[in-house]
Amino acid sequence: MPVITLPDGAERAYDHPVSGADIAADISKSLAKKAIAMKVDGELMDLDHVVEKDAQVALVTRDDEEGLELIRHDAAHLLAQAVQALYPDTQVTIGPVIEDGFFYDFARDEPFSTEDFEKIEQKMKELVDADLPTRKEVWPRAEAIARFEALGEHYKAEIIRDLPEDEEIKVYHHGDWYDLCRGPHLPSTKHIGKAFKLMKLAGAYWRGDHRNAVLQRIYGTAWANEKQLKQYLHRLEEAEKRDHRKLGKEMDLFHLQDEAQGSVFWHPNGYTMWVELEAYIRRRLNDDGYVEVKTPQLIDAKLWEKSGHWGKYSQNMFVVPDDVPDTVSDGATFDPDAKLMALKPMNCPAHVQIFNQGIKSYRDLPMRMAEFGCCHRNEPHGALHGIMRVRQFTQDDAHIFCRWDQIAEETKKFCALASSVYEDLGFEDVRIALATRPEMRIGTDEEWDRMERVLGDALTDAGLDYEVLEGEGAFYAPKLEYHLRDAIGRSWQCGTLQLDPLLPERLDATFIDEDGSKQRPVMLHRAILGSMERFIGMLIENHAGRMPLWLSPTQAVVTTITSDADAYAQEVAEALTKVGLRAKADTRNEKINYKVREHSNAKVPAILVCGGREAEERTVSIRRLGSKENRTISLDQAIDELVKEATPPDLR
Repeated sequence: MPVITLPDGAERAYDHPVSGADIAADISKSLAKKAIAMKVDGELMDLDHVVEKDAQVALVTRDDEEGLELIRHDAAHLLAQAVQALYPDTQVTIGPVIEDGFFYDFARDEPFSTEDFEKIEQKMKELVDADLPTRKEVWPRAEAIARFEALGEHYKAEIIRDLPEDEEIKVYHHGDWYDLCRGPHLPSTKHIGKAFKLMKLAGAYWRGDHRNAVLQRIYGTAWANEKQLKQYLHRLEEAEKRDHRKLGKEMDLFHLQDEAQGSVFWHPNGYTMWVELEAYIRRRLNDDGYVEVKTPQLIDAKLWEKSGHWGKYSQNMFVVPDDVPDTVSDGATFDPDAKLMALKPMNCPAHVQIFNQGIKSYRDLPMRMAEFGCCHRNEPHGALHGIMRVRQFTQDDAHIFCRWDQIAEETKKFCALASSVYEDLGFEDVRIALATRPEMRIGTDEEWDRMERVLGDALTDAGLDYEVLEGEGAFYAPKLEYHLRDAIGRSWQCGTLQLDPLLPERLDATFIDEDGSKQRPVMLHRAILGSMERFIGMLIENHAGRMPLWLSPTQAVVTTITSDADAYAQEVAEALTKVGLRAKADTRNEKINYKVREHSNAKVPAILVCGGREAEERTVSIRRLGSKENRTISLDQAIDELVKEATPPDLR
């Protein structure tokens, strides 16, 4: 009979098989009311699952992370149940949990509209109030197909036919309504609560295949309570205000257009930000012992074959034949047997080529090689998103060639640099994750065991906390990921460090060791900002366009109240420019409130107002972005303050 070990180490012995509900009731009445599921030896199970042998059991409540996922999973079923109650001609297909919510895809001849959401939400709340019990059944495959076909649920029947022969066909009932699902689920609909909201409509191909029917996808969000829901909706409102595409247009930073999908047209204001950020990172790299290189954009496919990228990544590469017809005409064609070239999607193989020039000694290691490398990746059109997800991008990329015994020290050194950079750029909530071997990979299990162990030990030696992301490593190496939380609580994955002994082996990189033998270096792929485009987009949204003074395209505008101060305003702007500030004068014949509002909307951080008195006393009335107060100070004091604030953080 089972002995149940609880999370605190306590053991409870039973003389009969026992369910999660029984265990909860045995512990306390309050836990019996709160428990919604359980974990058995780490696997999430329904609360009514019966444990028949010794096991470690943890009971799950709505307040747990797993509880929130269950709420969202059941909310997807709740949505489907409500839709079919209101619109019986609708077929249900799939309804997974996604970040911050869920969706469900429906097959229906008549289109839904967002005006239907209120009615659907009301029906969902009625189903919650009904406290419909959840019940799981396992059906024979043939019976399941026949029953769903009889209901007209052809998509569900197709899913069952495609399941592996040995997989159980689980069906979850919520009252009289049921759905095909792996589970687990909450004990009843009341446990879902009413902190949910339907968000948007979209089209989606059945099973993601454009050759299949287009379904109607309804997205929703669900939370443990109303407070969390309100916080999430507020975060969405803030995110909309901070959208880098909107602010990029208002601040005249960049634009995108169809003729260059996935590539950014940087305007002078935006490129000023780029140059300042790149210069900052370059100085940090120089101080940390990196050498900077530049490698080709277009590289023969043979190198990508050797590196392993051609077999794993060629579908995401822009490929061109190395053959140009002598005469270009409408009928011109390329030689199908010509060599293939590809625009580089990453810099790694090219850096190995530089390392391979000449003989390297163990004394040359570690060798830290950096490049602001422009890369191209053939992202699907639907995946492109402003400057956050593009096809042409530049990385603050670098590769560290080192010995195995240098990995721990180089990891510590990188982590210290990354943390310092993120702090300088205004990100203080930083989380580190170790992403381990994916299903599609190169290298043996033994090699991956060693790589994951060495990288994990290096983090531990550095005194850094981290979480493990199973199966999310690169196809050639495990990696560290840096996740940054911004001003409104969103998480962004940015920096990375990837431990890779495989690419140096594939590309025959060697060094001469102390004993005269040839050895393979280990290659640490690393980036801190990642994509420059994406990181600038993050900065724009994190600061809501109100950039730190050192990054602002225009750092100060000197504007006049009356034309009598025009000459003084020009003098002030020239004085600011002379000390290295990006400043300009605005002497237009417009009302001062109009000019202040216009420059504030453009997110100029410092507006210096000059009138007759300021010209006479050689002062300025300075107004900072976001403040309604003006301070009148001497011109010299204003210059000193602005110069100090405009100094990049690494030079202060």
